[in-house]
Amino acid sequence: MKLAIINPNSTQSMTDKVRLAAQSVAAANVNIMAITNTAGPASIQGPEDGDAAVPGLLAEIQQADAAGCDAFIIACFDDTGIDEARALTSKPVTGIGEAAFHASMLLGHSFSVVTTLSVSVPVIEENIQRFGVSAFCKRVRASEVPVLELERPGSDAEQRISDEIALAIKEDQCDAIVLGCAGMADLAQRLSQQHNVPVIDGVAAATGIASALAAMQ
Repeated sequence: MKLAIINPNSTQSMTDKVRLAAQSVAAANVNIMAITNTAGPASIQGPEDGDAAVPGLLAEIQQADAAGCDAFIIACFDDTGIDEARALTSKPVTGIGEAAFHASMLLGHSFSVVTTLSVSVPVIEENIQRFGVSAFCKRVRASEVPVLELERPGSDAEQRISDEIALAIKEDQCDAIVLGCAGMADLAQRLSQQHNVPVIDGVAAATGIASALAAMQ
């Protein structure tokens, strides 16, 4: 099985990160192809960046489809361009935001989302309503960490995200945390151990769901 995971932004280090996260949970028979949308913005922070990323994202999905990929993952928590992508192919297209929400719901947990900047909160809240999981979501919270800070060695991004998780657990009374950015994919295990709650990474969730959907086809 060949699974294409497309980073809608142009930051290669984030693509490398999501590749490792996907490979860490993929079954032995799943070949992960990680693709960078070099035509996209350096990061996606709000609807304008998302709109700018869509043309290149769709072009990459078309190429991966022609190359024989069995399923596709959009590695942006905003699920950028997901409707347009699903219109391009009959194969499964999974967004990491939708996958993370449903993974938490299926585990029976109420959750809060900890994302990057406040500009991303309305997009995520709209998706939560659209995907039918609002009853499980306590709150969408911004850590005010710019996306590219997650890629900068030595930044305090992880600590600031951890601090926001602590507030979410205390104030929201949530049972789980959903990490609201693909650039946080490498933090889930450490933060789960630190806070003693399930911390859900959408890349891992989407890898499992997309693989299962491809197998069902």
